[in-house]
Amino acid sequence: MKQLLIVEDNSDIQTQMKWGFNKEYDIIQASDRVTALKLFRKKHIPVVTLDLGLPPDEDDASEGLLCLREILIEAPETKIIIVTGNNDRKNALKAIHMGAYDYYLKPVNINELSVIIQRAYYLHEIENENRKLHTLLEHEVGFAGMIGQSPEMQKVFDTIQKVASTDTTVLITGDSGTGKELVARAIHEKSLRKKGPFIAINCGAIPESLLESELFGHEKGAFTGAYAQQNGKFEYADKGTLFLDEIGEMSTGLQAKLLRFLQEKKIQRVGGRNDIEIDTRIIAATNIDLVNAMKEGTFREDLFYRISVISINVPPLKERGNDIRLLANAFLERYNIMFKKKIKGFSHSALNAIENHTWPGNVRELENKLQKAVITADSNVIEPHHLGLEKQMEIYGENTGKRYEGITLKEARNKFEKDLIEIVVKRHNGNIKRASEELGISRPTLYDLIDKYKLSVKDDLK
Repeated sequence: MKQLLIVEDNSDIQTQMKWGFNKEYDIIQASDRVTALKLFRKKHIPVVTLDLGLPPDEDDASEGLLCLREILIEAPETKIIIVTGNNDRKNALKAIHMGAYDYYLKPVNINELSVIIQRAYYLHEIENENRKLHTLLEHEVGFAGMIGQSPEMQKVFDTIQKVASTDTTVLITGDSGTGKELVARAIHEKSLRKKGPFIAINCGAIPESLLESELFGHEKGAFTGAYAQQNGKFEYADKGTLFLDEIGEMSTGLQAKLLRFLQEKKIQRVGGRNDIEIDTRIIAATNIDLVNAMKEGTFREDLFYRISVISINVPPLKERGNDIRLLANAFLERYNIMFKKKIKGFSHSALNAIENHTWPGNVRELENKLQKAVITADSNVIEPHHLGLEKQMEIYGENTGKRYEGITLKEARNKFEKDLIEIVVKRHNGNIKRASEELGISRPTLYDLIDKYKLSVKDDLK
């Protein structure tokens, strides 16, 4: 129950207010300044009603104004409602200038005063949420909205700073869920193009037959269904940045058109004949090995060297050390605010599970698990089962130390990841869809990990 501090020396008014508000608030009362300050310092009550005429001289507002001043020095966010006599309007206005939230002139009408108190509590809660959010954002904007104190992420941040002011193309590599689009946005926001548009397109999420039109636009009648001229992402990104995510999924035909743009800074719409000059910076990203793709003939070598003038590799979450805990706490605060929860933190076992999980889905997986945990948690502390990590801990046992003896931390993490995938896939009898859901990653990511560790999975269940 919300606490309400009533500072009033008139016993009849004290009784009236206590009777009027005790069903909605935990009432704490004081009849003088010294007692009021002692109670306030002990409990830091968010809303206070304050009579200015306090003893020793009830006809002098000095004691009440001093009480107001001392409470606001202790906690400026406190909402203080001055409740005073009709003949003391002048001092009530003075109290407002000193920082009081509002004033109410006696005699007291419980219903009227209740509305003012409710508004005061509502405002206090909103301001408190905003303060938390501001603190969270200050923490997250350690660098362009990204959290990272590890040397690996500091290297990424340093490279962003160096390339942002140039117009060179950038290739961002890294596993799914590591935050490649955040890196691209950071480059844009710190560049001279920051006032221009940032347009992102996922080349792997759009069918090849539609991707060309999405990128380059089309003329009316260019194909069946092209009833009007349509601009593409290149034109929308003029004077700004075009982010091509999953560029490794682009067909070789579209790769040729992209290469022409990078060479000439011109495009042609589908079905068009006129060149259109475009001033946009290209940032690309991929989670596949483009060097291998070039060897296999699925990615053009000339385009690779054009887009990778500068390369930034975003490390997987498992290689970021204490960043995992920083991110977990940041997501907890974010979703506490979003869902109006008051979860205090993580249990020791939950932190242990977070730090020992390999996070194949990286930051995206961590964020998804924290969002779910905050929504479903039935206590004020996050436990492993809230995160869905209790099953993953099955691979730990009495012989854990022996299994990881004599190997490096990176080797141990890879072994853990391989062991975990084997256990989960086996648990679901090779059903990749169910295994990926339990692991909290996409099926393509799980396929990549199965290939990486050369695991045997029944083809008919893949």
